[in-house]
This record gives sequence, structure tokens and C-alpha cells, in this order.
Amino acid sequence: MDSSTIADRRRLRRKLGFWRIAAVLLLVALGFGLYQFVAGDLATQRPHIAHVTISGLITDNDELLERLKKIEENDRVKGVIVSISSPGGTTYGGEKIFKAIRAIAAKKPVVSDIRTLAASAGYMVATAGDTIIAGESSLTGSIGVIFQYPQIQPLLDKLGVSLQEIKSSPLKAEPSPFHAASEEAKAMINNMVMDSYAWFVDLIVDRRKLPRDEVLKLANGTIFTGRQAAKVKLIDRVGGDAEIRDYLAGRDVGKDLPVVDWDRKSNTAFLLAGAVSKLAVLLGYGDLVKSQDIMGILPQKLLLDGLVSVWQVGHD
Repeated sequence: MDSSTIADRRRLRRKLGFWRIAAVLLLVALGFGLYQFVAGDLATQRPHIAHVTISGLITDNDELLERLKKIEENDRVKGVIVSISSPGGTTYGGEKIFKAIRAIAAKKPVVSDIRTLAASAGYMVATAGDTIIAGESSLTGSIGVIFQYPQIQPLLDKLGVSLQEIKSSPLKAEPSPFHAASEEAKAMINNMVMDSYAWFVDLIVDRRKLPRDEVLKLANGTIFTGRQAAKVKLIDRVGGDAEIRDYLAGRDVGKDLPVVDWDRKSNTAFLLAGAVSKLAVLLGYGDLVKSQDIMGILPQKLLLDGLVSVWQVGHD
């Protein structure tokens, strides 16, 4: 047997060894993923406290709304903890989530758990809970509504480009990024913003049981720490897990009940994708995988449509 044949056989053995190891790792990853899926599903079939996390920019999220609906209809859910970490988002998105949580609260106790930040539409969502608990250094408030639109006409002027338009009425397609808004257009936008703002204020008046003039003083965009928010009654108390459990116990939700995460469950496709991702990392191909969650590949929404209630940190 010549040296080239021996070398070929060695290479073949190495390839076979690689694929055997790969197959074993894939089976292990799939088994682990299946176990997590089944265990999570079984946990929701016995009495428990449901835990939901609402984070990032708040938008019109059909998947989250469907999940909240399932929590509402599940008789094995005895109480709900909604943890919020959000700077806000669209007013409409916050409204939809608010109403979904209130539907749950009509059947079982709900605690709003403010984590690092629950501002603007994030605070709107928090008011849907029966009680609001925040950390001492949590940030909340920033009550208000904003409508923003870009102006690119100065750039077009520099480029020597112009845009002509013919429209049925002066307010059609206003505001436009291609010219400054007229006073009439500004008045239209202001009326729209103030109507949504009034709705937001009235919601807080109703949920926090505060006089409207007092809420108006707080609803000027000011951001509060948890301690400050407790003093002005935007939240009920400062605390964490222990205080949440104490409140639920006071609503006849046993302290011995497990807290089960109701965050998005992985279906088979996501399960396989996660297993393959882990396998790729183990085999040294981690650079080819940007995320273990397929949704991580998709770009985050950079623009929000409609009226926005979001805390924005100013820049110098």
C-alpha cells in the first residue's frame, strides 16, 4: 500500500470522525431543546403565576397580544407578573397592551414590575396592573406624546434637487419632509398630539386615582426614580420580588406557587435553528451565526409609525 493511499484513508477517517461527532452533538442539542420545550409546556398545565417580560420599543405586537390572551383564558394561571423594561414606543401599541392586561386583571391579580426603565408608553402599560412596584433607582414617568418628522429640504437645496407636488387640499400629506410645515399643518398636528395626550392623562387619572390637575403637573415629560415616583403616587411601592410575592399573597395567590415564564415559546423551527446554532458554535463556526434566535437576524424597527410616546435622552 503506497503512501498516498494511506494518506487518503487517514483523511477519510478524519472526515467520518468529524461527522460522527457532529451528529452526536446535533442529537444532544435537539434533545436539550426538546426537553426545554416540553418542560416549559408542562409547567403551564399546573397552577402557577405567569411571568411576562415587555422590553424594548413598544409597537403593535400581535404575538405578545395573543400570548396575553392565552394567559387571560388559562384557568391554571392564578396571578400575573408583568416585568417592564422599555423607554416607550407608539401610543397605539401601548394602548393595545394596556387593554390586554386590563382584561387579564378582570379575572386574576396582575402586578406591574418596573425594572430599569418604564417610561412614556412603558409607564402606560405599567398602569394596567393592579399595583405597580419599582426599584428605588428604576426610572419611570416621561408622560407625554410626541410626533416627529424629518426635514430634508436643506439637503436637497444643496444638491440642486427640487420636488414639485399637486394635491387635492393644503393638508394632504402634511407634514412633508420636503418643505416646512405651514401654520395650518402645525395646528392640525398639535391638535392630534394634544388629543392623544389628554387620553393618556385621563387614563392615569383613572388608574392612579389622582386629581387631574395633579396628574397634569406630573405629565410634563419629567422622568422620576422609583423613590420619587412613589412619593407622587405614580407607583404604589418600592421593592422587588419579595414585595411582589407579598402583594400576590394578599390577593390569595399562594406563595408556594411557581413563577413560570410565558415569554415566546420556541416552535419546532426555532428549536431546530437554536440547536443548529449551538452546534455551529461548538464546531468552531460561531462567526457564521449572529444569533441563536432566528428573529435576531431581522433588523430592529428603526422607525415608528404614528404618534409616539417614548422617552428620548437629549444630546448636546
